[in-house]
Amino acid sequence: MKNTLKVERAKKDWTQEDLAGKIGISRQSVNSIETGKFIPSTVLALKMAKVFGTNVELIFQLETQD
Repeated sequence: MKNTLKVERAKKDWTQEDLAGKIGISRQSVNSIETGKFIPSTVLALKMAKVFGTNVELIFQLETQD
């Protein structure tokens, strides 16, 4: 699964720490999600979409091998 978290954070001028604080996870978790090492739960993905004011599909996209 690919994601646009880094791009969405940049649009808001947020650090990984900023995003982590807004959704209640660690900065390291944000980093792991951004780099594709960790796939977030549905609840976490929805929280991310909410803080960015968008839908989940804009942030997370399935790749052909998923």
